[in-house]
Amino acid sequence: MSETRIPPAPITGLKGALIQRAAKKTLGQVPSSVGVYWHNQKVMMSMFGVGGKIQKWDACDQQLKSFAHMAVASQVGCSWCLDFNYFEAHNKNLDMDKAREIPRWRESAAFSPLEREVLAYAAAMTETEPTVTDEMVASLRARIGDAALVELTGIIAFANFTTRANVALGIESDGFAAACGLKPLAQRTGVGSGS
Repeated sequence: MSETRIPPAPITGLKGALIQRAAKKTLGQVPSSVGVYWHNQKVMMSMFGVGGKIQKWDACDQQLKSFAHMAVASQVGCSWCLDFNYFEAHNKNLDMDKAREIPRWRESAAFSPLEREVLAYAAAMTETEPTVTDEMVASLRARIGDAALVELTGIIAFANFTTRANVALGIESDGFAAACGLKPLAQRTGVGSGS
């Protein structure tokens, strides 16, 4: 991992001790991002809070949400989010062969038609300007329903929020997936093609 753009701050105090203990218990280590975000604990705690609430959403299939988040991370270039979500997919017993293929989803034969639609929707939401079409939304509404589509959209928006912040601050992968022995993620073949 290279240096972050803002050097991590020492994680101190009772709150810092609790966060470090919780991170080590659930992840095996304290993510490097915690030290960077520690400079503004209100921002960090708000981001953690929203992330925690999102974990409770249950109208949309977990695998679809995970793949969408990974697709955003891959497109934006957030190695931290891509690595962490690959690790999380493993912990949630999702399809790891498919999760591994997310960086090259456009070329991969691993995905179902619905998964491809979800990945295309995530990519379209992540473009600047977003390129979501009426047809994309209508098709997903018909396939997964309104509640799941609203949830999926929220997940993709949150993924854009976190991935872009991490990239801007220079936060890179902490090696979660490698630490638990997962195969390396597939590499994109069309870098610069928006995939």
